[in-house]
Order: sequence, then C-alpha cells, then structure tokens
Amino acid sequence: MSDSRQTAKTTSSGRGQVSGSGPGDNGLDAIYRSISEAIIEHRLKPGARLREDALADVFGVSRTGIRKVLQRLALEQLVTLTPRRGASVTRPSVDEARDVFEARLLVECAMMDAAAKRITEEDIQELQEMAKQEREALRNREQRIAIKLSAIFHARLAEISGNRTLAGFVGQLASRSSLILAVYGNAGHLGCESHDHDNLIDFLAAGDGAKASDFMERHLKSIEASLSIFEEPEETPDLWDIFAVDA
Repeated sequence: MSDSRQTAKTTSSGRGQVSGSGPGDNGLDAIYRSISEAIIEHRLKPGARLREDALADVFGVSRTGIRKVLQRLALEQLVTLTPRRGASVTRPSVDEARDVFEARLLVECAMMDAAAKRITEEDIQELQEMAKQEREALRNREQRIAIKLSAIFHARLAEISGNRTLAGFVGQLASRSSLILAVYGNAGHLGCESHDHDNLIDFLAAGDGAKASDFMERHLKSIEASLSIFEEPEETPDLWDIFAVDA
C-alpha cells in the first residue's frame, strides 16, 4: 500500500478520524460532505462508479453506513443507484439539464425582489468576496473551483431572500448545475461574463429587485446557452487518491 493510502487510514486528521466517530450521524455526515464536495468540485466525475466496498475501506466504516450516505446523495440526485450495478456519480441528460435551468429561472428570478428588500451591508460584502474568489479561480483556470464557488454564490443569494424552503431547493439545483457544467460546460468559463455576479450584487444593493430579476434571467439563460454536449467515457476512480487529499 502506498504512503498516501496509509496516511488516509491512519492520520488523526484524515479518514481515520471519521472511522473513529463510528457509523453514527456525525461520522456519516462528514463522509457525505466529503463525497458531495468531491462531486461538485469534479474530483469525482459524472459517470464515475462508487463501489460500496472501496468507499467503506477508504473511510473506515461499514458498507451499511456507506449505503446510507449514497442513498442520501441519490435523493439529492448527485448519485444514481442502479440495481445490480451499484452507485455512480449522476451524469445528467440533456433533458435533465434543461429542466434544471428552467426550474432555476422560475425560482431564482422570483426570489430577487425579496432578496433586494432584505439584503444587508454585511450580505453585500460577503457576496462581493464570493464574486472576487470566483473571478480569481477563473483567471487561474481553476474551473472546478469556480463552478463550486458559483453554486455557493447562488445558494447564498437564495438564503438572503428569507425563504428557507426555496433556499434549500435552490441549493440542490445549484449542486446539480455543477454536474451539468462539468459534463456540458466549456473549459475556462462558466457560460457567463466574469463580472455578472458583481452586476447582480449592484442591483440588489440598490434595492432594485426588478432589475436584479431581469439580470438573473439573462445570466442563467447565458449559462444554459453555453452548454455543449460531449461524450465522456465511464471510469472507475481511485477513491484512495481522491480522498487522501483531505487527509
């Protein structure tokens, strides 16, 4: 076994710590976060198989615990469970991609008026910092990080609107969009101008919900219009290599 794999098992700050928590809720929550982040950041690519036995070995928990985590991810449509085949990272179809963006248009645009009324100076500063980090990621050609930051930005905007139920829905849609961008997006950009989020913040800061809603519509349509279809071969990832990064 390589040194990195030994580290993933034995380090006090790595996956060994998760196994020390046992198969309880806290330990499984940590595994859920690790896998979902790996999916959103495109370290686990769409279509990649997720073997229960391998994940159980990596995280030091039972297959029953891993199965619970995969079922939770499947409910959020980040993972697909297939009888006799097991789990794999969801690979959205073209129709699913269109459905997700249609849902985002309906929900996120409608939330901008409430967000414009409720936004605080602290919220504005937080969003501006998020937008700055996203621009830097794009400038450094860190596509997977930029995709993750964009999803976080949109989820935070939804939270500012004050409707927790819709904010949770937008968070799920944003995560699914990360998969869609990983599959159908173009390298080097997210299908929108790098300053789009800054412009959106300006409208919200001015309290203009109508302009923010109109801009959000153009923003989301621009992202969807940039998508292109390509085939990517299925792969079985090295789970030790992926999750040893967190060790």
